[in-house]
Amino acid sequence: MGLDITVMIADWSWLGEVPPRQRLPRLRDAWYADETGLWDHGAPVVEGDWQWPRGPEGAYFAIYEFLHTCGSFKAHFWACQRWESVRDHVDPLLRAELDTLLMGLIWDGLDGEAEDTDPGFFSDDPGVCYGVLLARSPDNARELAATWERIRPRLSGMCGPFTEHAAVPGAWIGDFDAFTDLLEDWGRVLAEAARRGWGIVGLSE
Repeated sequence: MGLDITVMIADWSWLGEVPPRQRLPRLRDAWYADETGLWDHGAPVVEGDWQWPRGPEGAYFAIYEFLHTCGSFKAHFWACQRWESVRDHVDPLLRAELDTLLMGLIWDGLDGEAEDTDPGFFSDDPGVCYGVLLARSPDNARELAATWERIRPRLSGMCGPFTEHAAVPGAWIGDFDAFTDLLEDWGRVLAEAARRGWGIVGLSE
């Protein structure tokens, strides 16, 4: 699990105006192409946990900087492992909501068959979409944001079960605070995407 992840929100009107096969190249070019990308126009504008690029297409996407993960996917992977350890000990309604949220973002589900990309967001050709870890349409982002808002005020009820069944002191996402911190990060991504009506993309590096 040495994978890194870059999570961004993107303007669907900008991505959606080109065919699915061209969308990922368009996003990657806007992000780091040699002549037009994010890093060719000086440092991005930092607003809180967001980086807004200065390039010619910089108004169409932003990159989120997760707290305490150093850009690694490990934190997200281990959050899912901790969830699998504790989910049977959580209130059934909260369990269902968290299943929905995590399968919509970073979890493959118990059967490993959760879809990480919304149909039609990018090309169905794996060679074209290499490195995509997550792609959610604006509609799906809004639904996930609403799910998170229902979950957030009830999370504290998980502290005891998490500590008993999932905590691994000193490990990635080893305690309840680390677990909730990561969920709060994702909540900020979802809230901003929903507010703007944008999609969410996670890319490996």
